[in-house]
Amino acid sequence: MPLKRAVPAELRQQVYLRLRDAIDAGTFAPGARLPASREHARVLGVSRNTVLWAVERLQAEGYLVARVGDGTYVAKRSVPVRNASPEPLRAKSAPTRSNPRALTAGAHQLLSRRGQLIAETGLRWGPATGESLPFRIGRPALEEFPFALWQRLERSTPMAARIAGAGYADAAGHAPLRSAIAQWLLVSRGIRCDAGQVLITAGSQQALDLIARLLLDVGEEVLVEDPGYWGVHANLVAQGAVARPVPIDDEGLCIAQGAALYPNAKLAVVTPTHQFPLGVRMSLARRIALIDWARAARAWIVEDDYDGEFQYGAQRIPALCSMAHDARVLYVGTFSKSLGAGLRLGFVVLPDVLVDAFTRARALSDRQSPGALQDVLARFIAEGHLLRHLRRMRELYRERQGVMIHALARATAGAITLAPSAQGMHLALEAGERVRDTELSERAERGGVQLAPISRYCIAADRRGWLFGYAGYDEAALARAARALARQMP
Repeated sequence: MPLKRAVPAELRQQVYLRLRDAIDAGTFAPGARLPASREHARVLGVSRNTVLWAVERLQAEGYLVARVGDGTYVAKRSVPVRNASPEPLRAKSAPTRSNPRALTAGAHQLLSRRGQLIAETGLRWGPATGESLPFRIGRPALEEFPFALWQRLERSTPMAARIAGAGYADAAGHAPLRSAIAQWLLVSRGIRCDAGQVLITAGSQQALDLIARLLLDVGEEVLVEDPGYWGVHANLVAQGAVARPVPIDDEGLCIAQGAALYPNAKLAVVTPTHQFPLGVRMSLARRIALIDWARAARAWIVEDDYDGEFQYGAQRIPALCSMAHDARVLYVGTFSKSLGAGLRLGFVVLPDVLVDAFTRARALSDRQSPGALQDVLARFIAEGHLLRHLRRMRELYRERQGVMIHALARATAGAITLAPSAQGMHLALEAGERVRDTELSERAERGGVQLAPISRYCIAADRRGWLFGYAGYDEAALARAARALARQMP
């Protein structure tokens, strides 16, 4: 099928997608040599630069491998999960968490068993509130939000839209917002979906809650990253599911190990673009293995793309959901990191067959998100304001990351040396297994610095270290925090 003539940016995207689809379909088999770029461009009727852009992006994503003086080849694929022989996972009694206060005896008597489970789990996981101090993770640069522009969009809302937004509406979300998100996902994350597959939620946590309630029965097993986001684990446990920890290595979730240890698992929750909290990017081979596992086990994959918009290199890694996955992947997105947690808007991209059930479940829980807010956000995205805001934030966050790295190295005389990253809003520094990372975190807090220990996010893993958030703090604040932390170090 011929390429559609379009602006250069759209044309090179078409070439990229055509090449990637050919690799996924096996037209270009693993190890096959690609045609020379000049010849390929002549056949497609495009410029050589268009082909080179597509090839370079596929190289960055791990689809292609360039051999100096020899050409470009399709990367070899991984061995299927079922043939792998993973090492056994070392068991551990319980996650490292601070002891929550117990429910009162009166509450135990009044709550159902399920209610007790939910309440007790909620005590173990409390989302961060209150003042945000450096180096607290997850905070965007709220001071840089275009409040004046947002208010102008609010004021320009037509009266008919105001009236419609004040009443009951589709629980799946405002149609223009769902459409804007679907178009945005294609451009920013490579995901091809219809607006009808997008369900608006009150942030990613509600999306995860709906997934656990609708796709899992009590006692069913779920593969979770270890270390990983504790909010995911808590949500699963509160619904009666069994969270099974799977180790993380330099390529992401060790799915072969998880599949061998927990063959009955029904679902896996992953952060493939920027693993939380370690910052690892899931390799192409591991992504393929994960999708192969889901197909073979007839299981689900939940992709939590919590900060996937913040990639600072020329070539950005697309979402796992952008790959062919036979409707086994549910993509969870949020505006909490891009625009602010107070917006309380997120979404989940669902397979067509699940949309109606999830919409009805959303209606049963909190009916719908505020209509006026959804309308403003829809126009904010459609008019290009989100794109411009994120472009500014990427530049700002990359600068702040460099400032933090330099400030910490200088203040601690090299004792804390962080490696830069091309993505994310925080950096991880790992230490030895015998280090008690909570001690430095407690001392740092006394000095006015919020430094999350990696052990806080572990279930069975023996990993230690600290997380340094930089996105939400200016240069002066980062420098002061570095000096304050240095004074608390032994």
